[in-house]
Amino acid sequence: MSIKLENVSYQYRDSKRRPALSHVTLEIKKGEFIGIAGHTGSGKSTLIQHFNGLIRPTGGTVLFDGENIHEQGYSLKELRGKVGLSFQYPEHQLFEVTVFEDVCFGPKNLGLPQDEIQKRAKQALELVGMDEKYYEKSPFELSGGQKRRVAIAGILAMEPEYFILDEPTAGLDPVGRDRILQLLKRLHEEKGITIILVTHSMEEIADYVDRILVMEQGRLRFDDTPSEVFQHKDELEQMGLSVPFYSSLIDELRQNGYFSEDSEVSAITLQEAKQAILENWKRDQQS
Repeated sequence: MSIKLENVSYQYRDSKRRPALSHVTLEIKKGEFIGIAGHTGSGKSTLIQHFNGLIRPTGGTVLFDGENIHEQGYSLKELRGKVGLSFQYPEHQLFEVTVFEDVCFGPKNLGLPQDEIQKRAKQALELVGMDEKYYEKSPFELSGGQKRRVAIAGILAMEPEYFILDEPTAGLDPVGRDRILQLLKRLHEEKGITIILVTHSMEEIADYVDRILVMEQGRLRFDDTPSEVFQHKDELEQMGLSVPFYSSLIDELRQNGYFSEDSEVSAITLQEAKQAILENWKRDQQS
């Protein structure tokens, strides 16, 4: 099972500028944890809205499990139950009287029986770490991070196979940001949900994703593992993106003679940098 884009382009009707997407071809397989990065205006948000049919391409084809999602008779409602999408600041879409009712909204729209709706809502709230004492509260009484988790629970209650999140940590403090990212990691590892995380921060995704798609001016510039993508430091900086701090740290240490110039040592996380530095120190002590 996969989401596949074949030569997809998109031009907003009221825009005379370059296309928002231009000839994008990619495939996202079930079980992946993917980061989509790019500067503002790179096409990230337009891209992800093609994944569950919110936008119809002006050129090219979008396939889900091998079927063209824009063929006549294809159920986009069913697709959106499988491919959940959380926009930026999803808490702005909270509107029910209580937290529990808000999380019930999605599965209710799927036409499920009442007992199944309530079961899913409870499970989703437990997954995001919301205590039962909040269930009957107004969502507007919650903190920013709690609102974000309730909004995410509302999509999880639909039991999607793919979960797309557009800048899910925007506006959160470091604690709230880490809590959301750890939640996504847990959903991927324990529930097998395919996570597609959209961000402009390379630092944020370095610890979590298996694969990075980098967008620039509507085109797919890079599609590779984090370690490979971060080798293109100069190109990324020209796009307004920075490599993770620990990758820059290793490069700086190499330039200052701590590592040999021809060494292939690289790191994108704290743990990798720590290991590389310690191993090099041990070699120096033994020589």
